[in-house]
Amino acid sequence: QVQLVESGGGLVQPGGSLRLSCAASGRIFSINVMGWYRQTSGKERELVATITSGDTTNYIDSVKGRFTISRDNTKNMVYLQMNSLKPEDTAVYYCNADVKTYSWSSIIHKYWGQGTQVTVSS
Repeated sequence: QVQLVESGGGLVQPGGSLRLSCAASGRIFSINVMGWYRQTSGKERELVATITSGDTTNYIDSVKGRFTISRDNTKNMVYLQMNSLKPEDTAVYYCNADVKTYSWSSIIHKYWGQGTQVTVSS
């Protein structure tokens, strides 16, 4: 099994910054894509940003230029640096990882963290 644990959420004023972290642990051979998603009450979970094992990144338009995703493959961690935060960024943020458990298997499993609340308010 694989566990993802997020940290770094909280309350911040508009224009402020937060850095989210996510640590993956357990039976991991390699991790392909890692990403951050967010969800607000009554809405579907939406993709925020992804990063491949080769550090290719992708962002939704609303966070481009404000958020930066990065990862540390030696520690199986992914980060989301969020700057110039806006009230509409308020959501529960979830970490996601596509994990290959065994070297001899091509099967990739998708895992999710429990989520961390980010609230942007004055």
